Amino acid sequence: MAHCDVCGNEYDKAFTVITADGVSRVFDSIECAAHAIAPVCAHCGCRVLGHGAEADDRIFCGAACAREVGVMHARA
Repeated sequence: MAHCDVCGNEYDKAFTVITADGVSRVFDSIECAAHAIAPVCAHCGCRVLGHGAEADDRIFCGAACAREVGVMHARA
């Protein structure tokens, strides 16, 4: 059985995620995976679990947060 990289839980249904930079991580839940690898909104700090918005090399949870920091060309 594999151990989750975040919580250390040993779980027979753990899964492996290989990130874009080739790093392999093992998780026992989507919650642990999101905690470890989901990007963080550059404005409010929440985890971006959907598409979000990207502008000026920053990731936002949505266009509203992007506009809050002056990025007016961001769209949802």
